[in-house]
Amino acid sequence: MAEYYLDFEKPVAELDQKIDDLIEMNSKDGVDHSSEISRLREKRDKLAQKVYTNLSRWQRVQLARYPKRPYALDYIERLCPDFVELHGDRYLSDDHAVVCGIGTVEGVHVALVGQQKGKNTKDNLHRNFGMSRPEGYRKALRVMKLAEKFNRPVICLVDTPGAYPGIGAEERGQAEAIAKNLMEMAVLSVPVLVVVIGEGASGGALGIGVGDRLLMMENTWFSVISPEGCASILWRDAGKAEIAADAMKVTAQDLHQMGICDEIIPEPLGGAHKDYDLMAERLKSTILKELADLSSLDSSELIDRRIAKYDRIGIWEE
Repeated sequence: MAEYYLDFEKPVAELDQKIDDLIEMNSKDGVDHSSEISRLREKRDKLAQKVYTNLSRWQRVQLARYPKRPYALDYIERLCPDFVELHGDRYLSDDHAVVCGIGTVEGVHVALVGQQKGKNTKDNLHRNFGMSRPEGYRKALRVMKLAEKFNRPVICLVDTPGAYPGIGAEERGQAEAIAKNLMEMAVLSVPVLVVVIGEGASGGALGIGVGDRLLMMENTWFSVISPEGCASILWRDAGKAEIAADAMKVTAQDLHQMGICDEIIPEPLGGAHKDYDLMAERLKSTILKELADLSSLDSSELIDRRIAKYDRIGIWEE
């Protein structure tokens, strides 16, 4: 896939192109351009540092949707080489927008639940663009209850533009499936880590989003509605999504400041897509640290703390 740049990345893209052109000229005309290439690379690195360390909320939303960003399976195959996928909700069918299974992370037995987008058009149609149907939430809950039975912690990787809004999904109980997951996840007797790896939109994200820790990667967002959806409701204009993102405070940094996000996982300069392996290593170390902290709690204390965590959200004093 050719390199893709967002609008705010265009100045960096121009320097990247110049560097690539000089490298190509080096091999063709036999003239040594190495000093110019070094100068441009230094200039490019300084510019990239300036661009990516001063991102707006809307720019972080765009990075969370970046088409080459690692998805759930990209992390799972690096975290858990012995991953065994489990299929079906035992009611109707298998939802390919949700990937569930069991495996080990550095010797720790875990259950994994991830929302999976597609890498291309065909794959996106197969994965329904990461939008779960009721069967996906029921499959996720089935695997979580299995994890509880065998005393395995649950790791949920959130990345969805929302639950699938189709008529069929509503007829088969979309709202009930999400609501049941919220209720059941609140009282699971094993540790539950929720990691936002991309988009965390609406009830689609909440359906696998209740846990002891909410971790967010640096360039992700988590909110009751997308910025475009908010703008469409408030101003009848989805084009005002950037204003909505600022008003809603949707980023990991905002949620951490509000006490909703427990920890932000740093990304490489430019986003998680710049280095899949490094991002997976950072995710793994964070997961192992959090599981070590939670492993000392018995099930009743775990549940009490989890419920208290959500009771505190939305309460403030003036």
